[in-house]
Amino acid sequence: MGLNYHNTEIKTQSGGKKIVRKVTIKDNKGYKVVTTYNKGKKISSIKKPIHKHHMVSIKQGKFVPGLFNECYMERKQKTRKIRH
Repeated sequence: MGLNYHNTEIKTQSGGKKIVRKVTIKDNKGYKVVTTYNKGKKISSIKKPIHKHHMVSIKQGKFVPGLFNECYMERKQKTRKIRH
């Protein structure tokens, strides 16, 4: 029988920003979700599957460093238009 596991971490920042990180494991299938809110509106949500070796560590109650590293949006460089 598989493990059912749910965990949610809410991180509030100044200026009305909020980051919600969720981990869900059900019947040996796991997902991690990072949702970003700004002033109560959802800006982005990124959902990825959890690797098998990370699920084994979670089942044993161990901390997994860098679990959410691939779930954040990359910042794009702002460029200025060159007008002639």
